[in-house]
This record gives sequence, structure tokens and C-alpha cells, in this order.
Amino acid sequence: MLDKLETELKIRGFSNRTVENYLFHNKKFLDFTKKEPKDVNEDDAKRYIAYLMSERKLKPSSVNLALSSLKFFYNDIVKNSALNAVKAPKLEKKLPTVLTKDEVKKLLNVIKNPKHRLLIEFMYSSGLRVSECVSLKVDDLDFSEKMGKIRHGKGNKERYIILSDNLIQHLNEYLKNKKDSSAYIFSIKDRHITIRQAQKVVKESAKKAGIKKRVFCHALRSTFATHLLEAGTDIRVIQELLGHSNLSTTQIYTKVSTQQLKKVKSPLDTL
Repeated sequence: MLDKLETELKIRGFSNRTVENYLFHNKKFLDFTKKEPKDVNEDDAKRYIAYLMSERKLKPSSVNLALSSLKFFYNDIVKNSALNAVKAPKLEKKLPTVLTKDEVKKLLNVIKNPKHRLLIEFMYSSGLRVSECVSLKVDDLDFSEKMGKIRHGKGNKERYIILSDNLIQHLNEYLKNKKDSSAYIFSIKDRHITIRQAQKVVKESAKKAGIKKRVFCHALRSTFATHLLEAGTDIRVIQELLGHSNLSTTQIYTKVSTQQLKKVKSPLDTL
């Protein structure tokens, strides 16, 4: 049955990472219940979700991913409605991590490896997801127009991105000295670097720069959006650059723009 799940996910155009996640969570659930998929009932599902939350101590976002994986399999493949009665836990409403401009400068200044610096510059200057950044190809970029195209973004959607003047200059220097002929910008031989490798670069660079915040790849994307907002860029333009389907997703950055908050005058100072 899991083979059928894998086939259906691929037919519908889900990313390789999503396919892996859905297969992983469904296998774990079957190992937990020790039943055939058609025999799974509502109590099995609720016990498993309770186990993930109370014993595995998974975050609500991780539990929701597991639940979505299970519901897809049981509703669409097995035709068993056992999962429908299980409600998803409420997500934590955390504000995204955003770096100041000084922190971004510190982060870039400690990096000696040109490839690593360019990787971080790309995520910050163009608002890329880490998966989009590592799989970028030279042919996806138009230097004369200072634009690029993400061909397989989240939900398999295409969108345009901006390229900064500084980035283009550094990118041209990097490509001149690139050792291999891979189509990928961030390559190892004939393939692109992994998401995990990119995450390690960001984490280690932030540590070296002495930044106390928890810095990870998505924080650079959040910082891109917030800094654009603070510069007066229309939020719908930011939505388009980030590839958000809903404006409400982009509006989270209006809550983290400390520069906007600092402009508010306290009523105490007006007495």
C-alpha cells in the first residue's frame, strides 16, 4: 500500500522531500499499530497522535505534518475514514527570527569561503527558501535584467526573484573560478549541495559571527521580507517575491518590523 502512496504523490507532483516525509510518517504509524491499513480505527489514530505529543514531545507543527501525511494516505489511498475524527493540535504562534542589518553584515564578514558567502547572500538578497537556493541553476538567472526564476518552488509553482547588483558582481567572480561544469550554482561534481549542508553553513557562520539569535536558513528569508517592508516596499510585491499564495502569510512580517514600532511615540512622551 505504501508503494501506491508513493506513486500517487509523484503523480500529483509533490516534491521528493514531501514524498519522503509522507512515507516516513505512514511507516511509523503502521509500526505503531501493527495492523493492516484497512483495519486501522479512530482509537489507533488518536493513540498515535497522543503518543507523538506526550511521549515523543514533538512540536505541534511536526505533529500536524504527521497527521497530514496519515490523512492523505487513509483518505485517498486506503479509503478508510479513521483519521477524519482526529483534530490537529493548535500551532504555536511564534514570530519569525529576523536579523538586523548589522547582524547580516557580521554574518557575511566572517565567511572566507566564496561559495558559502554567496549562498547566504542569495537567501538574504532574494528571499529564497533553502531548497530553492541549493537547486538554483545558472540558466535560471538573467543578469542583464537582474532577475531570476524559481522553477520548482513550494507547491511546484514558478516565480520571479530579484538579483542585487552586489550579488551579481560576486556571482560573476565565483562562476569564473568555479572548478566544475555543473549546471547548478552550488554544486558538488554533477549535483547540487544538500539542504543539510546549506543549513550547516548558516549555523556555523552565525556561531562564528557571535550572533546570539537562533540563526537558520529561513531566518534569512524572513529578514529579506522584513527589511523590504521597512524600506517601504508594498506588501503585495513582497508576497509575490516570496511566492506566498495568501497575503496573510506575508503579513506576519508586519508584526516583526521593529523599525516601524520604533517610530511610534509613547503617549507618556506627549504629556
